[in-house]
Amino acid sequence: MTLAASRAPTDVGRSGLRLALLAFTQLIVALDYNIVYVALPDIGAALGFSTRSVQWVVSAYAIGLGGLLLLGGRAVDKLGARRMFVLGLSLYAVASLAGGLATGSTALIVARAVQGAGGALLTPATLALIYRGFEEGAARNRALGAWGMAGSAGLAAGSLLGGVLTNYLGWEWVFFVNVPLAIGAAAAAPRLLRSDPGDTSRPGGFDVPGALLATAGSTLLVFGLASGPEAGWGSVRGAGALVAGVALLGLLLLVESRTRDPLIPLRLLGRRSLATTMVVIAIFQGTLGGGYYVITSYLQPVLGYSALAAGLTFLPLTLVCMATALKVTPVLLGRWGVRTSLSVGMIGAGAGIGVLTAGTPIDGGFWTLLPGSVIWGFFGGVAFVSLFASAGAGVAPEQQGVASGLASTAKEVGGAMGLAIFVAVATAGQATGTASEVLGGLHAAGWAAAAVTAVGGLIALVLKPAKEGTIS
Repeated sequence: MTLAASRAPTDVGRSGLRLALLAFTQLIVALDYNIVYVALPDIGAALGFSTRSVQWVVSAYAIGLGGLLLLGGRAVDKLGARRMFVLGLSLYAVASLAGGLATGSTALIVARAVQGAGGALLTPATLALIYRGFEEGAARNRALGAWGMAGSAGLAAGSLLGGVLTNYLGWEWVFFVNVPLAIGAAAAAPRLLRSDPGDTSRPGGFDVPGALLATAGSTLLVFGLASGPEAGWGSVRGAGALVAGVALLGLLLLVESRTRDPLIPLRLLGRRSLATTMVVIAIFQGTLGGGYYVITSYLQPVLGYSALAAGLTFLPLTLVCMATALKVTPVLLGRWGVRTSLSVGMIGAGAGIGVLTAGTPIDGGFWTLLPGSVIWGFFGGVAFVSLFASAGAGVAPEQQGVASGLASTAKEVGGAMGLAIFVAVATAGQATGTASEVLGGLHAAGWAAAAVTAVGGLIALVLKPAKEGTIS
């Protein structure tokens, strides 16, 4: 019996409301990711961050999220997607309140790390609820399109809302705004989401050694990537953390190969589609963060834009991405399959970043950035939805949580790596800090991001080709 045939009529009638809740939750996550960028200069000035250390407002979230995603994904499979969904939203609300109330840099960094921990439960739970609730193929493509559109809406709203709130109410409100949103979504979950199956906490126990190794290894890896630009790549915080993280993750694979009920079933990593998706999604997120850093640094420090003006400049990119994710990508996935859609999306996104970089002269602005914003937004919308369609394709329902956790971990590690690399490229050799010198570094970082994104499109061709109308 298929998933669709097994649903009761009332359940089918509520599927739209369930998808709306899951999409709204993705909007919250995306909003939180992007709303911080335009507030970074104000946060740095208020709480005493340096030019380089202010990236920890972003990196602390990435460490909490990336370090716990594997554990979060398995918790979704073991303890139930709805339970982890509500718990993740609750952590989000509490940490957002603490972030807005922070009076020092340390308190804000801790709050952001806790936000990341909430996201480590929320992200795989949301994706697992989509993968389990919508059949693979057209129905799931449409659901992922709506989910991707909501994420793009969050990015758009984050850029604009971050500018408005920072400009008129203060940087604290980029955190406070999450509190009612997260509480409202958590309150709606028991009414709209189906109860977790009774066997989600079945005997067999948690793979405690695997959980500890995965959390410690992932955390150290992301921490090392985030610390490198500030502490130096040869330091204990930089190279030392990276080496330790890689060693622990290597040990994790050894432990998992000998565990009866592992945290990470190694046969999943052996799937060509998931392994390739993890590589490409790491590239996508790394160049996304690098591209946003380049544009934000161009608009505010170089051109002197206010936070509000910078937020408005991001709007075309994310509006185009929203429309593409909702209307275009599900059609392309049905016609072309994941491999072609993803490859075209990544190569096109690389071209968009290149055009955007070319539109950043010393006397440029909104109109010089517009062509690249439209191109990057369109192809980025295709790539983003295609990546997560690929991550869940062909995976058994009871392993959807860990599969989405693996893909999301690759996404966050790639994001941390990309931000560290592109910040290093952009700031290398700066001595005087003049506008032209800063702009030269941003151009180098932008062209590098464009090239790496296009390479990701070529790597996507490793995926198996799909038959027409299906996903491989």
